[in-house]
Amino acid sequence: MKRTHPKTIGEILDEFFQRPYVARKIAEGHIPDYWREIVGAHIADVTTELRLERGILHVVVNSGVVRKELFYQRDRLAAELNSRAGHDIVRSIVVR
Repeated sequence: MKRTHPKTIGEILDEFFQRPYVARKIAEGHIPDYWREIVGAHIADVTTELRLERGILHVVVNSGVVRKELFYQRDRLAAELNSRAGHDIVRSIVVR
């Protein structure tokens, strides 16, 4: 505890959440929300799994037509996810 420049708990928490590692992990947790915003409700509803492993987003979709469309849009989707997250979280997307 400092006596010369005391900080509030809110200031300490703000500093903690702004650390690069913590901010990145929080952004990773928001990927499902960003996914729904980007692809829309219908495609998000047929998406059964979103899993991020080592920068690769694994997407499992129940519809063959949607799967093919997402396959062609992988680079744009990754760029949009990274843009919304504010970090380079997704290097590539694997659609199954």
